[in-house]
Amino acid sequence: MVDAPVLIKKIRQIRLPGNRVSPLVKVSAVIITYNEEKNIRRTLSQLYWCDEIIIVDSYSTDRTVNICKEFGCQVHFRKFDGYGTQKKFAVSKAINTWVLCIDADEVLTDKLIDEIGDSLKEDTEYAGFSFPMNMVFLDKEFMHGKESRRYFLRLFNRQSGGFTEEKVHEGIRVTGQVKKLQHTIRHYSYSSLDQYLEKFNRYSTYSAEIAKSKGKNKTMLMVLFGLPFNFVKYYILELNFLNGAKGFYWSVLSSFYHFTKYIKIKELHQNT
Repeated sequence: MVDAPVLIKKIRQIRLPGNRVSPLVKVSAVIITYNEEKNIRRTLSQLYWCDEIIIVDSYSTDRTVNICKEFGCQVHFRKFDGYGTQKKFAVSKAINTWVLCIDADEVLTDKLIDEIGDSLKEDTEYAGFSFPMNMVFLDKEFMHGKESRRYFLRLFNRQSGGFTEEKVHEGIRVTGQVKKLQHTIRHYSYSSLDQYLEKFNRYSTYSAEIAKSKGKNKTMLMVLFGLPFNFVKYYILELNFLNGAKGFYWSVLSSFYHFTKYIKIKELHQNT
């Protein structure tokens, strides 16, 4: 268990190369949560350098909130109505200009924290910083394929932009330059098949609803050939075969995700 007073003492400080410690431009970390007790402690332990940590919880039924309070987080509750709007609400609760918004299963590496400390200055010309992300799937960090070294904007100046309101696949949009940092953030996406399938159902439903709202539909030809096409794309073209057995599992499941989403889109059209 982390000692909260020790954690608070570390707030607004950052470890830099050579064991140097330097004050950082004040940063608010914001995270939305729902039943993340298996992930959140690992994530929060790498946010000691932030000025504050804002949690917006969708009424978790596990120990998520208790763990967040151990770390001295500010916890707010809000009914979940979509990822974009939930994260916009979380950002609205932050007091600082600079905001770090990460998911409850994303963990900053020590080298990335050092790099942020070297890069973020009061007079910076950048509106945001993006980080390369590696997926950790069933305890394996993917070093190859599309799921590794993908850049995501996670640290931004709220005066220059903010979150879009998409229900799923939301994003941060800023006006100004975004600098790409070199060190990684690890995305502990799926620790078990059960967890994957739970997210699989939720995300495929959200994506189908968005597609339907835009008037999109899928032909039977796309349904029939989508599964083999996407498997070839994920496993061969995106080099997931280099990630070993877990790369094969990921390719099969990802292909089935698209297949399921296509059917859900057709189902929604049939029910209207």
